[in-house]
Amino acid sequence: MKIDFEKEDHNIAKVAIEIPAKDGLNAYNRAVKSYAQHVNIPGFRRGKAPRNIVERQIGKERIVAEALETLLPSAFQQVISENKLEVLMQPRVENYEFEVGKDVKVNATIELKPEVTLKQYKGLTLDVEEYKTPEDAFDKSLDNLLNQSAKLELVVDRNSKSDDVIVFDFDGYVDGEKIEHGDAKNYTMDLANSNFIPGFAEQLVDRPLDTDFDVNVTFPENYHEAKLAGKPAVFKCKIHEIKERVLPELTDDFAQKVGPFKTVDELKADIQDYIDKQKESVDKKNAEKAIMDKLHEEVEVDIHDAMLKREADSLLEEYKQKLKTQGFTWEQAIEAQGLDSIMKTINEDALFRIKNSLIIDKISREENISVDQASLTAKLDSLSAMYQMDRETFAKYMFQNPGMMNNISQQILNEKVISFLVENNTFNYVAPKKEKATKSAKTTKSKSKNNI
Repeated sequence: MKIDFEKEDHNIAKVAIEIPAKDGLNAYNRAVKSYAQHVNIPGFRRGKAPRNIVERQIGKERIVAEALETLLPSAFQQVISENKLEVLMQPRVENYEFEVGKDVKVNATIELKPEVTLKQYKGLTLDVEEYKTPEDAFDKSLDNLLNQSAKLELVVDRNSKSDDVIVFDFDGYVDGEKIEHGDAKNYTMDLANSNFIPGFAEQLVDRPLDTDFDVNVTFPENYHEAKLAGKPAVFKCKIHEIKERVLPELTDDFAQKVGPFKTVDELKADIQDYIDKQKESVDKKNAEKAIMDKLHEEVEVDIHDAMLKREADSLLEEYKQKLKTQGFTWEQAIEAQGLDSIMKTINEDALFRIKNSLIIDKISREENISVDQASLTAKLDSLSAMYQMDRETFAKYMFQNPGMMNNISQQILNEKVISFLVENNTFNYVAPKKEKATKSAKTTKSKSKNNI
């Protein structure tokens, strides 16, 4: 077999293969025999029709295609092996010449794994913004714990307060027309944690029981229903119940009810330990991001458009599936965010993912980092506990799904490489920069009924 191989730009290789006529004839005859055995040809028993009859019945092109399917895998494997190629996709046949009795000629394109050039990735010193624990973090954590155990008690002798829970009726109108799904009876709202549009809950504060009043708000410009976006609205409301939170006393008995603690001091120590570990976790994640950002900036890699498109297509499908699970359509997303904006984000994410994967792969090879059985077992144990499944049942299910197992293995490899990078570089934790006012990212809000 004769092979002409030429590597081109953008990780593309062109290969011209000549397969001896004898091998082509054998493959063609095998294809004829296969069709003769599996296709009913009038006047002949299965497998007994002569070649010319099978060719007339089936068509030479189909027979040639069948013959090529048996010839090309081994031919391509020889190309890959002899040239020590790392391929991304199966070679793509561009054209071929297949005439019985003559050498078979095939021209194909092979997409290769991009070559990655990394500068220094060990022994670096990077500045990382240190996470500053809010001064009120401990008090807020304790208050949240008390609030979770609070009881709601009806009050009838005062107006509503900002931390009350109320039961009320509302009926919304825009331009004098009733809003579809913009009304409810005896709706319960936690005024301190409302998911209604901005300004709605605030106007329910300091209101008396059983009194009609109006709430005037404006729908956000990026609201998911275009006909309401940016429109002023009036909601006619009436509060039927006001409930106040009554917090439990912070005693040893309370501590024993909420966890494995004997005293309030033990509970407080646990809260502080959680806050300290949270700081450690955030600082570690910031260090991981800093080193990966550095490598992304300096990596040299030529990514072919086809590779980028495949990753973008995959991300787009993930995005559409996510929308579906949230109760939204692709058309609504386009209406809310714009097709150009969505695709820009997806293409940027696709490029980031590809670079990230190539960087991880490069370092794992350079440093002989791999996924061993112990790491895989530990990860499966962790995931089975997370999903509250029996360890053996979970492992069996995962091994029956090669794609999932590959994802888990890749996740383990990512974690190992990033841990290696954190351990082999130095990070100076510096005071965070002053926060700049930024526009909040556009998000698609839930369209469930009464989520105004």
